[in-house]
Amino acid sequence: MRVSEEIWIEPFSGLRPRVFARLVRELEREGADAAGPGRPRNLSLADRVLLVAAYWRTNLTMRQLAPLFGISKSAADRIIDDLGPKLALRPRRRFAPGTVLIVDGTLVPARDRAIAVSSKNYRYSTNHQVVIDADTQLVVALGTPLPGNRNDCKAFGESGAEHACRNVDVIGDGGYIATSAIIPHRRRPGEALVSGGFVMCGSARPSDALARLSVDETWTGIGPGLGLPNDTGRPGSA
Repeated sequence: MRVSEEIWIEPFSGLRPRVFARLVRELEREGADAAGPGRPRNLSLADRVLLVAAYWRTNLTMRQLAPLFGISKSAADRIIDDLGPKLALRPRRRFAPGTVLIVDGTLVPARDRAIAVSSKNYRYSTNHQVVIDADTQLVVALGTPLPGNRNDCKAFGESGAEHACRNVDVIGDGGYIATSAIIPHRRRPGEALVSGGFVMCGSARPSDALARLSVDETWTGIGPGLGLPNDTGRPGSA
């Protein structure tokens, strides 16, 4: 499996080939392809980025993924360790005036039971708090993974997601009661009730954004180097 065959790019990275090429060029400018000690790399930078994307976005283990790229399991492990942090989402530190964010939690199946626990999806999972921009629907903040049985009202604060968006309005569903998030269908004392139509649209947007991680250019790094639990030695469930 190589980037030279463009049919592999979108299914495994969620990016169109042109956007994927732009991502690779950005990594090159940041020095991600700098030569290091040891033997020359077998894969180009673009192929290594595709490998990391495939690992994060599928349930394939490194033992299964490595043969697809014609490398060993150990080489795949080194590539993920090297490129993972460089592809990590950089949290937004500033937001434009009037920005409205939407938060929701999602359960990510994981094999490492040091963090993952049996959750309501009947799988060992971790709770990830995802914050998106209400206008662009792009991910702007991602909380630290927590056990999957953690309620959203606790996970929002404990994961650091609440702190990351502390200076702007954040909308959440009923699971975010007793947090700084605004729950439109719950009227606080002295405040007006927000229209129900926006509630329905707002509550669905984080799920839509997460779904597009599979098919659109909103893909961002969620995996090795970011605290995502691991199976045989490294992070790995999608």
